[in-house]
Amino acid sequence: MLINFFYTLRAAKLPVSVKEYLTLLEAIKAEVIGPSVDDFYYLARTALVKDEAHFDKFDRAFSAYFKGVELLADFTQDIPLEWLRKNLELELSPEDKAKIEKMGWDELMETLKKRFEEQKKRHEGGSKMIGTGGTSPFGAYGYNPQGIRIGQDKGRNRSAVKVWDQRAYKDYDDSLELGTRNIKVALRRLRRFAREGSELELDLDDTIHSTAANAGMLDIKMIPERHNKVKVLLLMDVGGTMDEHIHRVEELFSATKSEFKHLEFYYFHNCVYDFMWKNNRRRFSEKTPTWDIIRKYNKDFKLIFVGDATMSPYEILQPGGSVEYNNEEPGAEWLQRLTNAFPKYAWINPEPQGVWQYRQSIAIIQQLTHQRMFPLTIAGLESAMRLLSK
Repeated sequence: MLINFFYTLRAAKLPVSVKEYLTLLEAIKAEVIGPSVDDFYYLARTALVKDEAHFDKFDRAFSAYFKGVELLADFTQDIPLEWLRKNLELELSPEDKAKIEKMGWDELMETLKKRFEEQKKRHEGGSKMIGTGGTSPFGAYGYNPQGIRIGQDKGRNRSAVKVWDQRAYKDYDDSLELGTRNIKVALRRLRRFAREGSELELDLDDTIHSTAANAGMLDIKMIPERHNKVKVLLLMDVGGTMDEHIHRVEELFSATKSEFKHLEFYYFHNCVYDFMWKNNRRRFSEKTPTWDIIRKYNKDFKLIFVGDATMSPYEILQPGGSVEYNNEEPGAEWLQRLTNAFPKYAWINPEPQGVWQYRQSIAIIQQLTHQRMFPLTIAGLESAMRLLSK
């Protein structure tokens, strides 16, 4: 049975060896785990995956082999599951949506608190309680222009003010083989080489010329190694609406790592706040304070944000506006601190430029970054690199 599982992992380009596969079989034979798919998942990942960078590929291959077996824990916290069954997914006309009133931030949070105190059973299709398929600001698979999403697998209208569910984000794959060299070519506009360091690099042209002038006797000529002096600080939005852009951002990430020797990167979600992280599986246990990032890197670093800037405006402008936790200071404050610390900066947006005018949050980010937002296209990258090179 498991030989096909082994071939599935190899087809997903995971570096799984026969020895590791045999180790997995020995562990199963020794009854290290019980008859549980969850237990098998963790045992197989421990035995077969040597590097955390491959966890995402392993998860996709595992899911494909077992045809969508759900492995994640229940992250709905205190919300009873029976309240959130997806029996109804509401679809409204634009006219219907226009009739639904928005709540202000304080009113929204206070009302949610009251609903927890009042609600005793599941609701569906209503306009008040926590439930599904209605116009209430609280729940899933319905519609409200500024609601709190609870128990829904992903966003639908991109307008949630808070997201109750704890979500597991995945690191972008920096080993992706690009189908085109255009992104690399665009990024090279930012590179600046200088002769420095010890004599470690062969000067082939001078060696040929000197050998010929020396009657054929080999005369090797060395020159100082070429070093790329450009330093890049890459901050990438991950999860939520960015899931639609994973492939293109992975291409950009892969090209950036190959083009810039001095590259530092961190992840954030929707907007930057008081901390960021390098590993999405440990984003709450291995947080890096944003103040530490500002103090650690010099102002000669080029700061590049990558994100769709698509979120509730509260996430940018409101203390406590983050969809995941109660941030003490608004994201706008942290954006200003970062751009002040790194004067050479740009924001790369993978969303089509034609929709920017319809997203209030994009307009706010553009204003905060002094219109230094560029689309994730070849022309957009070239314009961003040209700005950063000045």
